[in-house]
Amino acid sequence: MRCWNGWGDDQFSLELPREGHAFLNDRIGKGQPLGDASLDAVCALVPESRLTPDSATCSLIDITPEARVRHARGQSLPDWLAMRSGNIGLFPDGVALPRTTHEIQVLLNYARQYGIQLIPYGGGTSVAGHINPADTGKPVLTVSLANMNQLTDLDRESQIATFGAGTPGPLVESQLRAHGYTLGHFPQSFELSTIGGWVASRSSGQQSLRYGRIEQLFAGGRIETLKGPLEIPTIPASSAGPDIREMILGSEGRMGIITEVKVRVSELPEHESFHVAFFPDWESARTACRKLVQQRTQLSMLRLSNPVETETQLALAGRPTLIGVLERFLAFRGAGPGKCMMTFGVTGTRQQCKAALVQVKTICKEYSGVYTGTRMGEKWAEKRFTMPYLREALWQLGYAVDTLETATDWSKVDNLMSLIESNLRERLSDEEEKTHVFTHLSHFYGQGCSIYTTYVFRVGANHEQTLRRWHRLKHSTSELIVNNGGTISHQHGVGKDHAPYLPVEKGELGMEAIRALCHQFDPDSLLNPKTLVE
Repeated sequence: MRCWNGWGDDQFSLELPREGHAFLNDRIGKGQPLGDASLDAVCALVPESRLTPDSATCSLIDITPEARVRHARGQSLPDWLAMRSGNIGLFPDGVALPRTTHEIQVLLNYARQYGIQLIPYGGGTSVAGHINPADTGKPVLTVSLANMNQLTDLDRESQIATFGAGTPGPLVESQLRAHGYTLGHFPQSFELSTIGGWVASRSSGQQSLRYGRIEQLFAGGRIETLKGPLEIPTIPASSAGPDIREMILGSEGRMGIITEVKVRVSELPEHESFHVAFFPDWESARTACRKLVQQRTQLSMLRLSNPVETETQLALAGRPTLIGVLERFLAFRGAGPGKCMMTFGVTGTRQQCKAALVQVKTICKEYSGVYTGTRMGEKWAEKRFTMPYLREALWQLGYAVDTLETATDWSKVDNLMSLIESNLRERLSDEEEKTHVFTHLSHFYGQGCSIYTTYVFRVGANHEQTLRRWHRLKHSTSELIVNNGGTISHQHGVGKDHAPYLPVEKGELGMEAIRALCHQFDPDSLLNPKTLVE
């Protein structure tokens, strides 16, 4: 069963090792857990629905309190606190579960006729406020694409697969694997997020070095709008004016509801493995990664943890004896305090993987890196989709955890990372509170890379104080990011939370163009209002 007030399957849990708990106690102090509201108590707070389904929509719309609670929030830290406290605020007035494009057209007509705002809902994994109802005074209908979850066509010659937009990551891969193919798009939210959501938020997967971000994979599809259907044909390349496909990427439900997604797939690789190496310091590690990418080494994924994240990951591993042996070995090889862990994947034919591994080892040697094999890499691969469950374990111990991510040019990486981390560490000092902060570079390009920072802090005396602490941390750091050469979002989209910072990146004229585009498709602001742009 899907957890109603947290992440994923409510029968699965991820415990924080004893050593990890001691590590956090030492860094930021002992946490004091807050209580949780029950599902029954929150359902009792749901007001009467303002929707009056007509004969065409009554069979599509669920107005029961539990359905409305389960679709009221995403997975941002404010969403988490709202669900845990029971203070959710606005609820959708109903949840629609269409099975066909025709039924979505019926819902759009219903919304236009009665002035109802529609919010597309894929996997509910947004961490930027995409799916939260906006306070516009209008009734809210959340449209779940969960029933549109099938592979409907596979063009083997062109390697184009067509999916219903509500297909979650595991179903995408299992349905393709049955035919010998993969999409290769593996965001950390893979377990729950959907292929339509990936397109709508310009998602990036962990193995984007091989397969590309969703913009390289998205070949075309169908969007139902208030002005009729928009079909995007699958053309390999075109110079025929602006690309309509690019216009829909990152549209976040403002222009229509994506119903059908056509993607470029690949044959299953002959071989795939994940490896770990350690470098003695940040400078050598970052330079090695940059050179690997700029010389186009055929890696499928690359991740570089800074010294604090490396220390944290080893502390959370929960095997002190083995980690102690590793630490002594690394120190003997010159990678002691201040070391950085590089995790990388090789995917393809055995010959391609062998050649890529030779190149990595050559770079490692040049920058005093220590290659440690596949054991830790395979452990990373086993757990890469379960890490969101760690938020629950931390919450039960009285800690809140959140992330910030951006991307910037290589020449700005060190300065921006330092500004982000310093601000997060110091922002709560006037409350005599410490924040544990660590960073990795998670997606790499010849031009630059993404910066992905995690921060852990003690919850306050209540949910409200905890939310205020988050606001101080999140918003001050977001301003630093956009004012120092970073994007407000590399892979999580804009939603409502990041919208205030978008004008710095897009500029006044760019914002006018985006608003005009949204208005063209939705002049009455019925489609996910206040998301992306006001």
